[in-house]
Amino acid sequence: MNTQRIGAIFEKDLKDFMKNMMLLTMPIIPIILALIYSRLGGDEGLPISMLYLIVGVTFSSVTSSCMMTMMAEENEKKTLRGLMLSPASFMDIIVGKSLVVGLMTFIALAISLLLVGMKPFLNVQAIIGLILLFLFFLFLGIGIGLFTKSVASTSAYLMPVMFLFGFTPMIDFLGLGEDSIAITVAELFPLMQLIIMHETNSWVPIGIVAIWTIAAAAFTYICFKKERTDD
Repeated sequence: MNTQRIGAIFEKDLKDFMKNMMLLTMPIIPIILALIYSRLGGDEGLPISMLYLIVGVTFSSVTSSCMMTMMAEENEKKTLRGLMLSPASFMDIIVGKSLVVGLMTFIALAISLLLVGMKPFLNVQAIIGLILLFLFFLFLGIGIGLFTKSVASTSAYLMPVMFLFGFTPMIDFLGLGEDSIAITVAELFPLMQLIIMHETNSWVPIGIVAIWTIAAAAFTYICFKKERTDD
């Protein structure tokens, strides 16, 4: 990796981020949700499923949404292909473009968890889970942004990402039976696996989330190669 190229990409994306009002409002969404939920917790605090709902909203609305919007905007302006054909490597581009989104995600997540309670996440197991979850949503956003041709069309992909992966814990509020197929499938999703991790103190869910992350990384790489070779 070339630090100068990464720094140049980071600087450009930071300027673009600060100019885009839609991107600037995204980190506010989980903070407002956390502020509302903080009034519901009482002395005992919020259940772990609601805490992870806030985490999921943060990663889907900030990490995935901002990344796919930034990538789609460059796609729309025809500048993304030029970047791919430049001397910058695949890792230079990914790391450089991820730094701004990572910074905004960290700020939004830190403020949100300070409002609702950070204690359940202050252990090695939970931190590893959050890092893997961040990488999963990041790769998902990059991959979708690579084949999205316009910023307007990103909303068609963002909603499924948010509902399937960001709002997964809400399935518990639908009143479905524990033997429901929907519950069984949802429990395999990354957020639900991390909730299970907290309940069982097992490392197996970490392994499952790692598989999701590797799959998202492979999806991103395939989209990158396709975009780079397309005429």
